[in-house]
This record gives sequence, structure tokens and C-alpha cells, in this order.
Amino acid sequence: MKREELLRHLRQHGCELLREGAKHSWWHHPSLNTRSAVPRHTEITNHLAIKICKDLKIPKL
Repeated sequence: MKREELLRHLRQHGCELLREGAKHSWWHHPSLNTRSAVPRHTEITNHLAIKICKDLKIPKL
């Protein structure tokens, strides 16, 4: 899956960019107080996308 698709999904469910790390972007869900790292690859595996959604407690793609 494309990284932009995942980021769009995160924004639609209330997640926000927390900060930029060296190789990852840190996203958090303010109301649930959860966070997860999203790598800066153009392609993200489906398994990793599901894990990120699970970490942020939002619906899977």
C-alpha cells in the first residue's frame, strides 16, 4: 500500500502527526493517547499498516 493512503486513513480517524524522527514519522491519536511510528517508505506492507492501525486503536484498512 502507498504511504499516502495510510496517512489519509490515519487523518480520517482523528490521528495527528506528532513529530518527525530520523527515519520514521510519529503519529498519535489525541483522544485515545496512543502513538505509533510510520516509516518513510513509499510502499508500506499490509501487515505493517494493520499493526500501525492496531497501535493507534483505529479500524484496519
